Amino acid sequence: MLSFNEPFFQGHFPGKPIFPGVLILEAMAQATGILAFKSVGKLEPGELYYFAAIDGARFKRPVLPGDQMVLEVEFIKERRGVARFKGVAKVDGEIACEAEMMCARRREV
Repeated sequence: MLSFNEPFFQGHFPGKPIFPGVLILEAMAQATGILAFKSVGKLEPGELYYFAAIDGARFKRPVLPGDQMVLEVEFIKERRGVARFKGVAKVDGEIACEAEMMCARRREV
């Protein structure tokens, strides 16, 4: 549950607090990274999954203080070390945000 006491609510926006869209995308990106690590092939020593892209992000409804946001991430496909996922953030079963995200399996730099 998102508490009104979170510092980002104070300035986004005064008098009408809304959970910042960039933080919704960040949460979805982190969930994508975990799913990539757990499900898309074994990493070789010295490899990492790097977050590579967000495509088609759409915000359908605001996420407000007191809301419980649920993330769903689904693997779509992998080609040449780049995995594509579909992510959805929901509040009360209603889509708040959706996007496609990509992770790239690459050697550590």
